[in-house]
Amino acid sequence: MDYVSALVPPVVMAAFFVGVVRVIVKTQGGAAKAKEDAAVDAALARVEGARQAPAAGDA
Repeated sequence: MDYVSALVPPVVMAAFFVGVVRVIVKTQGGAAKAKEDAAVDAALARVEGARQAPAAGDA
């Protein structure tokens, strides 16, 4: 019975890992992808704008 108790944790972790990977793969793309991409692009644009604004004021 020691071999069963030794194998249970790795099997449980492997099953959990497979589940996490499946969720990640299923949530990629789809209808929400364009919305998420737009949000990231807007955030990057704000950061770039804030980074360039003080530099323009110094010159």
